[in-house]
Amino acid sequence: MQAGFLCYNGRYIPAADPIFTADNRSFRYGDGFFETLKVYQGQVLLADLHFERLLATMHLLHFDIPPTFTKEFFVREIIDLCNKNNFLHLARVRFAVFRSDGGLYDPINNRPNYVIQCWELSRSVLELNTEGLVIDIFPDVQKTCDKLSTIKSNNCLPYVMAAMYAKEHRLNEAVLLNQYGRIADSTIANVFVVNKGRIFTPPITEGGVCGVMRKYILNNEFPFPIKEKTLTIADFEGANEIFLTNAIYGIRWVGRFRNSVYSNSVAAIMHEVLHENIL
Repeated sequence: MQAGFLCYNGRYIPAADPIFTADNRSFRYGDGFFETLKVYQGQVLLADLHFERLLATMHLLHFDIPPTFTKEFFVREIIDLCNKNNFLHLARVRFAVFRSDGGLYDPINNRPNYVIQCWELSRSVLELNTEGLVIDIFPDVQKTCDKLSTIKSNNCLPYVMAAMYAKEHRLNEAVLLNQYGRIADSTIANVFVVNKGRIFTPPITEGGVCGVMRKYILNNEFPFPIKEKTLTIADFEGANEIFLTNAIYGIRWVGRFRNSVYSNSVAAIMHEVLHENIL
């Protein structure tokens, strides 16, 4: 049970208290989305990219966005909650948005509601993993390649099932394929492969979530050329390295995929550059 407080539409509520009815549209239909982000020393890291994605998703899902819903409002709500819970030094934050109650599949109104939660993080999330991750393909579900596949939807069933598969098979992460049998993303991360000093990641059109850390890496200068490219299982097997990215861990390197074993020299350099540029 979570201790401390959460923020529900601007009100602080004990985190263990109930806040929804059975008519909640996120509960009934998965009608909403969320942002996962990191707060470090009182700052929301990559706040511009997080708010850009949040606003783009609200437009995509046809929410009526109030004029007060600005980046400044977004950041202030997050920092105020972390401060109330004494988590300003290092925290994981979940900012969930969902449509107002009412209606069946067709909503009565498109007004957004939001819940913010925060949890204290260990400093280990700032460090590169010492042991390489063990990953494999989740075989039971394929992601579709459409405009909704890129958002962090409140309907997370493919990732829930993939995470259960990973746990059952003693994997650190499970990778999801798209409808064409190509790499989409993993349960909580975007995927990058290194081949002969060049780094590749699947285009968003391949069905993966539009990750904030992924976007930051693609839009900034690094010591290696980085490009979008469709990836297959054969690309995994022929890679020199594989690493995963998200907003909480930054970069985590993969040590093994099936019978393939990988090093982490490029991932280690990428991690150091990210650490210097973002923190």
